[in-house]
Order: sequence, then structure tokens, then C-alpha cells
Amino acid sequence: MKIAIVGAGIIGVTTAWELAADGHEVAVFERRGAAAEETSFANAGVVAPGYVSPWAGPGMRGKVLRSMLSTHGAVKLRWPLAARDIAWMRQWQRACQLETYLANRSHMQRLAFYSRNRLHELSAACELNYERSDGYMVLLRSKREKKQVQPGLEALRAAGTKFREIDADEARRIEPALSTDTALAGAIHLPEDEVGNCRQFALLLKREAEALGAQFYFNCDLAPLKRAAPTEISLASGSEGHRFDAVVVCAGTSSADMLRPLGLRIPLAPVYGHSVSANIREPLNAPRSAVMDERYKVAISRLGIRVRVAGSAELGGAPDTINAGSLQTLYKVLHDWFPGAVTLQSGIQQWKGARPMLPDGPPVLGASGVPGVWLNLGHGGSGWALSCGSARVLADLIGGREAGIDLQGLGIERLMMR
Repeated sequence: MKIAIVGAGIIGVTTAWELAADGHEVAVFERRGAAAEETSFANAGVVAPGYVSPWAGPGMRGKVLRSMLSTHGAVKLRWPLAARDIAWMRQWQRACQLETYLANRSHMQRLAFYSRNRLHELSAACELNYERSDGYMVLLRSKREKKQVQPGLEALRAAGTKFREIDADEARRIEPALSTDTALAGAIHLPEDEVGNCRQFALLLKREAEALGAQFYFNCDLAPLKRAAPTEISLASGSEGHRFDAVVVCAGTSSADMLRPLGLRIPLAPVYGHSVSANIREPLNAPRSAVMDERYKVAISRLGIRVRVAGSAELGGAPDTINAGSLQTLYKVLHDWFPGAVTLQSGIQQWKGARPMLPDGPPVLGASGVPGVWLNLGHGGSGWALSCGSARVLADLIGGREAGIDLQGLGIERLMMR
């Protein structure tokens, strides 16, 4: 088949590789000048399937309110709030019911474990050499936090995730650079989880996809799809349309606008995250892999010769405005745990990216209901962790094969039922 893919983030690139590997003629269209320049550019890089879960959950409304009132809160509302954001928040509140949350978490984790296996298969088959390290640890600052994470640990056990509850001494043996000046009540260690450079992986896999015949076209601002010819691609500035046998939409937050003329109302909203990347000054003072501060929801990752600190969840505001308060939280958490690890005088990369999030949590994979149009979108902050599995699922469905996992709760029909 002749297939167009809209979007060249980690989702689009993995989809391109899988479809090209299946023998399809693949063309990828991206509005940016290179692959993985938006959500995939500078994320935390953590692949922890057991910790993949919906943002919508029991008690989250209260947590969000408390976070908004805290200087270093993980969740913020920024002005202006668009009408789309307000409508999204209403749907998100409905998805916070316990039964809904448990079902959505199960759907996401099933895909996440499948995706991690596929990530390892791809890395081995293509001999991809990118910045990565094994192990992930959740740091608990107080006894209260140790108690609060217990329901989550039950979910990890139910999912078959390998983990250990450890004390502060053992946590510091695993990550010797952890500061002794910051209170540490204990930690959760997940030895089979990992951290990897998402953008490096995407660029390497893009090259492999091109070797299989996939074509990538950059600086392409596409027009929305047309109801009369849904598999025709044309530029927003006006150009001759090019027909394909199928179109796969994985264009991040732009996907909703692209699909609207087809009668598809996808409730996507950008939930912004921030990160800071800096060169390691003294390796002995830097993390060996990745840790996550449970209180502030900030991840600190070792990526080769750099450390990346990532966190925050912001709805609303200007997409290109980096919030100083969010950066202050990242710097605070880095200093709390790894003081002196990085060089802050020069070479610092500060980044803000939009996570394309659906209100209930799981992405949408599969047929759109419009002939020839397929969806692989709405992965939120879990795009890196879900990308390889999502791409394999979609390639199987397009090829008329059974997917490798149960797809309940991952199709567009759940959005149409609202």
C-alpha cells in the first residue's frame, strides 16, 4: 500500500519503520525542519511501564488544586485558557471516577509492557546505539509519601512489575551521588525499567526507515483532510493534492484540527512540560540512571554526558513561553538530590513541549471510522514509553492482522460514546 504518515515525532517515526518493514510504500510529512523536534525533543526519557497511568484518577481534582496553590506544585493552569482547554477539563473530571481510572490504567500498562518489549526488539534488530541506562528509582522524602504510594504498589504487583521497596541506605548504594543533606525516607526501585534518549532513538530509527524506502518530507504545513477525499494530502498554502491508499495521523496536538473536517471530534489538549539539560561536571556527583522525586513529580535522568531534569504539567498559556517558576522547581529538585553534578554556567538547554493528551489517558490506535484514515495519537506524557508498541499495533491492523495485544479501551469508539 501507498501510505502517508502525518507527523515525524517518535510516534510517526516508529510507525514509518514498522510500515516500511512490512513492505509498504511510506511517505512521512512533518511541519518542522527535522524529526522529533516537538514533544519528543527533550523529554525525561523514562521507560517505566508500571508507572504509565492516566492523569485522570480518584482524588486528582483535589491534588491539582493543592498543587496550584503551592510554589513548586507539579500542576498549573496558565492564562489564557482556550475554550478547548475548558472543555477538556470537563471531560477529564468525568474520567476521574475510580472504575474509569482503573480500566484506563490497565489499558495503558498493557500497551506499555508490550511497547517496551518491542523497543528492545527494534534496538537489537537495528543495532541502535543511543544514550540509555538501566534502572529507575522513585524517591520518597517522608513516611507520609511511603504510605501514599502503597495503592500504586498494589497496582504494580497486579501488573507483574518487578520492584522493591528499599530504605534510604540501599537507595544511596544504588545511586551513590544522592545528597545526604536531603531527607530520604525510602524509595521504590524498578531494576527492569530504563531511561533512554528519545530523540536520538527517533533519528536513528528514521535512518533505518529510510534504508527500507520510507521518504521523509519536512517543513510541510499540511491542510486539514477533506471529507470528499480523506486520503489526499496537500499543503495548507495550496498545492496539488496527492492521493494515498491510507493516511496515518500522528501529528500531536495538530491532529484534532486535521481530522475535524472528517467529522471526527478528538478532544486533544496540549499539556505542557519543561526540562533542563546540562553537561555533567563531575560524573561521581551525577545519577547513574534515572530517579523521580515523588513529591514534586520531577525526573532526573542520566543521558550520556548530560543530566536532564524534567517535570511540570501545565494547561493553557502561550505555547512558546517558558515559565520561570517551572524551571525554578526543576533546579531546586536537581540541587536537592545531585548538587554539583552539572555545569550551570554554560551549555544549558531549557525546553518546553506540548504533550498531546486525551482527557481519559490512553491513546487512540487504529481505524478512524473514515475509510483509509488511521489514528495513532493522544499518548500524552507517555509517548516514548508507548511508541514502539503503538506503531506495531497499527501496522498489524493496517496489514489485516491480529494485534499482538488486546486493544480494548484503545480505539476511537470510546470517544464517540461520550
